[in-house]
Amino acid sequence: MTAQIISGTEVAKQIREELKQEIAELKEKHNVVPGLVTILVGADPASQVYVGGKEKTSKELGIYSERYDLPAETTQEELLALIDKLNKDPKINGILVQLPLPKQINETEVLYAIDPKKDVDGFHPVSLGKLMIGEPDYIPCTPHGIWQLLIRSGVKVDGAEVVVVGRSNIVGKPIANILLQKKEGANATVTVCHTGTKDMSFHTKRADILIVAAGKAKAITADMVKEGVVVIDVGVNQIGTTSEGKRILAGDVDFETVKEKASAITPVPGGVGPMTITMLMLNTVRAAKLAAGLTEEGE
Repeated sequence: MTAQIISGTEVAKQIREELKQEIAELKEKHNVVPGLVTILVGADPASQVYVGGKEKTSKELGIYSERYDLPAETTQEELLALIDKLNKDPKINGILVQLPLPKQINETEVLYAIDPKKDVDGFHPVSLGKLMIGEPDYIPCTPHGIWQLLIRSGVKVDGAEVVVVGRSNIVGKPIANILLQKKEGANATVTVCHTGTKDMSFHTKRADILIVAAGKAKAITADMVKEGVVVIDVGVNQIGTTSEGKRILAGDVDFETVKEKASAITPVPGGVGPMTITMLMLNTVRAAKLAAGLTEEGE
């Protein structure tokens, strides 16, 4: 068996086309223009790439975009004052503060300061609480991307044994919560493994769907999965560079060996990664519709 490749690049492209049409209709029929602001503190190269990608995608889809590049020595008080101003700005539907932040700034306080109605990253405790009870306004972007990959690839989640490796607030906990909800595209039995799990293989071998966000290159090998498993690899790890200086990337799954046992698998790169920014755009459009009264909370 050689696995079907689940292409996040292709699925993201499909969703972006849908969003482009929806944004055009919002402008034409309701005079609503979704607005997203990104805030970058410092000059971390990876963060600059991420923020640039978000800004570029916003413009391509017709989303109004603002960007704040703040110096690394920005104080917490200055950042909170900017967030407060943006919370009150009706042109802005979504506020995204790029993480990580410099050491002098408390990330938790910053995330809590964002108006939950503009929390398009889905990290505010109000957003996560609504997700847990099955009435989310905004689903965190990477877990939402994983869910869409499963749904749009025709993977049967209802009744499946899902094993999630990793328990972060950004990926592991939210995707586990999404998939155990009694809803279409979910209703799975979910096990979450982590650094305290005694026998990882015991759990991963039971998985019909294996979602790996461990943060360790090639942590999941072929002997740890069963035939026919669907594998979603969230990890992006640099394992070297080419002679031209380009990064060599690997996921948290040993792709070359696991793909021979899996029925479907995401590649790295080109799997979960392209979905994350796309889901941010989807959340921004939803935020604009909520602000305009064009949809209900928790729908």
